Parts: sequence; structure tokens; C-alpha cells
Amino acid sequence: MAANKKVLMLPGDGIGPEVMGEVRRIVDWMDSRRHVTFDLTEDIIGGGCIDAYNTPLKDETIEAAKSADAVLLGAVGGPKWDNVAFDIRPEAGLLRIRKDLGLFANLRPAIVFDALADASSLKREIVSGLDILIVRELTGGIYFGEPRGVEDLPGGGKKGYNTLVYTTPEVERIARVGFELAQKRGKKLCSIDKANVLESTKMWREEVDRIAPDYPDVELSHMLVDNAAMQLVRAPKQFDVIVTTNMFGDILSDCASMATGSLGMLPSASLGAPDASGRRHALYEPVHGTAPDIAGQGKANPLAMMLSFAMMLRYSFDMEEDAGLVETAVEAVLDAGLRTGDIMSSGKKLVSTTQMGEAVVAELDKRAA
Repeated sequence: MAANKKVLMLPGDGIGPEVMGEVRRIVDWMDSRRHVTFDLTEDIIGGGCIDAYNTPLKDETIEAAKSADAVLLGAVGGPKWDNVAFDIRPEAGLLRIRKDLGLFANLRPAIVFDALADASSLKREIVSGLDILIVRELTGGIYFGEPRGVEDLPGGGKKGYNTLVYTTPEVERIARVGFELAQKRGKKLCSIDKANVLESTKMWREEVDRIAPDYPDVELSHMLVDNAAMQLVRAPKQFDVIVTTNMFGDILSDCASMATGSLGMLPSASLGAPDASGRRHALYEPVHGTAPDIAGQGKANPLAMMLSFAMMLRYSFDMEEDAGLVETAVEAVLDAGLRTGDIMSSGKKLVSTTQMGEAVVAELDKRAA
């Protein structure tokens, strides 16, 4: 049996525990059928952690995450915690774990499964075959820049301000991730900025251009973010790999997600820089939120969580074959017409969270027989 792989599971809030439970099915299946064992531990983050400890993330959880080979996270937040202090809101826990683990590269694929092409808000011919990878810088930019805050103005009223700042090392490391991923895909990289207005992203563009000669096999292009938003709904298949800033990536990845038909279908990976041994911190999570309106009702779509697990197999454990097994099992279940409510359409079979998870494991059995 393969050596243990240490994974910290943080189910989080809302539907997080439900979708994480379906990933445990795959872990159990792999343990019995693929002879790979995972050393799983579980902890809390987000709103549940605020309720228990008055903080969205404990120091002990950060230490556990640092010692793990990978972290799997469900979702955090919900209206219950809308009025807590800004510095202890559930999302602050997510920002902290990204920062403390140095998770600077967020990978968000936007893939349209053929069975779901008609679920997209765009026409089938525009999205059929779509396969984009958005690489978002995750630990810099306006979300972390200083100074920031809200001040009272002398004559009354307030002033709110945030600082958008990037340095050469921050731009270079995320750009190199984009170039390297493009080399393994369609060899096209589009860098998104607002260089016509923002000096910080003009510098971003210049730094990307500077290192482009190191990747002569990759076709580099640049696009302004407003045009990129338009192109993602006009002709999204023109893109292969996109690399962009923290805020632009946050917005554009959600825009791209709607081309796929549902946020419930999209996984993501957040990666740190490799150390001398090649090991890197990594966190995997679905793009969807906590969906408190359906939490605990068995209506959540677990497929994005399962696909996030597949990304963990690929990027943290170099288990390409096993990652592909999970992805093809998900595709087969969709081809068979099974749907949770978020992707339901006429003529398909509505299933629960648990039934969808069981169906994916059944498909894994077929492929591993």
C-alpha cells in the first residue's frame, strides 16, 4: 500500500460538510480499490469556528495545515455571521489560510461537460467544448495592499480606501505558473490587466513581457479586463490559459463559471511555491459558496468538491491516472442524466447529494474493474 498522504479536511459552513462527506466516499473507495491510503484529519473554519472560538481560524489549524500535504476545504460564511466584526468574519479565515500558507496561485478551470452544454446561459455552440484555465494571483493586489481602511472626514462623511500594489517577484512567480501551465495545454497565455488606467497593472504587463522570452513555445497576448469580461461571454473558446490579478481573477472566474452552467460544477486549486524538496502547500476547494438556503436538505451538488479532490490528486500527489478516473466518472454520471437541482433540466433524473456521490463511486467501480 502506498505511503500515507496527509490531508487536512475543513468542511466549513452551510453545504460544506455535505459535499465533503461525498469526497470521503471516494477516499474510502481508493483505499479499498486503488491501494492508496490517506491520513485524514478534520478541523473547523469559518462561521462554525467563530461560534466556538470567536475566531474564523485557529492558530492550531494553521499549524495543522502547514504540516499536511494538502488541505481540502468546503465553503465558509453565511448570513448568520453578516454582522460580526469585519476582522473576524468567516471570509477572514479563508484569506488568512491563503496568506499564511503562501498560496499565491489560484487555478480555476472552467470546463463545459457536453451533457451540460444546454445548462449554460450561453448558446450551446458558444460553450460546447469549452476548457479554460484561469490562473489568479491570490496573495497580493488590492485585497492585501496597505494602507487600507475607513476614515471620518473633517467636514462629515467618510473616506474608504484600499491600495492596489504588486511587486516584480509577485508578478513573475504567478506569470511563470501561467506560462508553465500553458506549455502543458494549448500553448496560449492571455494576461489580463487594466494597463491603460492603472500604473500597477501597466507594470504587471511589462513584467509579463519581460519573462515571455523564457517560454518561446507559448503565444502570449494581453487584454484589458473590461474587454476580457465581454469576450468571456462573446467567444470564450478563444482563451486557453488566463493569468491575472487577485481582484480581476476573482471577478472573471465567476463570469467564466456561468458559461459552464453552474457554480456547483467548478473546482479550484490554490498552490504555494515549491520548497527545496519540491513539496508545496496546497488548498483545494469548490468555487461555490455555502448555499445556506439548501444546507442540510440533501440538495447540494457534490461534483465540484469531488473535482477539487481530483485536482488534489493531480497537483499535490502526481496521481494523474486516479485524477482522470474521478473526472471521467463525474462525466459518465452526467451523461447518464443524473442531476442535482442546480443543474436540473427537462428529461433528467433529479437526485440528492448522497445519490450523486453514490453514482460517482459506482462509475469508479466500473472503470477500475
